[in-house]
Amino acid sequence: MSNLHSLAALWARKYVISLKSRDEAEKLRHNRNLVDVSSREGRINTARNLMQSLSLASAQAWSKTEILLAGEIQRHGINPQLIDPWQIAADSHQLFQKCLAAYGDRVTPRRLSVIVGEDFGRIRQKYTANDPRTLGFVSMQFHYTGMVLLEQLSLGEQALFAPYLKVMDDHLYMPLKAAYEAAANYEMNSPVLIAVQNLLPISTRIAHAVCNQVCRLRPSYTSYSGNLSSPTVQVSSIRDVEMFQVYLCLCVLENSIRSVQQELFPLCVMLYPRLGVSWELVQEMLRIMGWEMHERLSPDQLSVFYPFLKALTEMFSLEVFQGSAE
Repeated sequence: MSNLHSLAALWARKYVISLKSRDEAEKLRHNRNLVDVSSREGRINTARNLMQSLSLASAQAWSKTEILLAGEIQRHGINPQLIDPWQIAADSHQLFQKCLAAYGDRVTPRRLSVIVGEDFGRIRQKYTANDPRTLGFVSMQFHYTGMVLLEQLSLGEQALFAPYLKVMDDHLYMPLKAAYEAAANYEMNSPVLIAVQNLLPISTRIAHAVCNQVCRLRPSYTSYSGNLSSPTVQVSSIRDVEMFQVYLCLCVLENSIRSVQQELFPLCVMLYPRLGVSWELVQEMLRIMGWEMHERLSPDQLSVFYPFLKALTEMFSLEVFQGSAE
């Protein structure tokens, strides 16, 4: 169990208030509004206002999710009975309530990551049990709910609340609970566990580096949500690169590509074409991610990941999608 807690702690340490630039951070530090909204009373007020808006935000989020994905149910042969809007909205609402309560109580994002880990693990298991693609509907519901709530906040409130949304996004999109449980089967000095422990803390830095390079290589590329350099798309892109790394860690810990075959690949095949993400872009992301891992990990650690990184790259190769209607 110590390995489980060790990996959970490594992941939890990642959450800090991250602002778009030093200039913005400097402005915010000197902004009286930030002092007000970060106070105990200010955070309680923000949480209360968002709690009052949550039901409407949830309804708007499902409308957006339906517009994006309704056609995919028939196109991908998903059983419609597995997509229950009321249940998805109820699960989303419950976890957002927990997140908002934590924000109002000044619980740190790091601590929230530990608190909600089990809850999100159960949600993932619930929706991936019959058809992992249903998780796509759940994840978009969470994502859009968070975006609707974020739009209602001042710049200072956004800076404070965004890391809490990232905690929720991470635990929903990424198989963190499964990775923690798989890690618990290893001895502390296992080369596999050591490699994973070295990759997880730097996964966000790798994701930022990958996304920055892709933006430089494709400055005019536009997805469903906007240009690659737009703040909203950058947040989602960074999360996706982190997601691929967590799945890679799970593959290593399970010594199997099963999780990618059964979860990640079907989800990406359903979501990426709808989100305007080309397979060329995915290939480029994986290639740069591999180079970043090569630069930041020792040869021994990289050798642990290499067979699964190669398999992952081959699964998302352009040859696989050649002639696809997607």
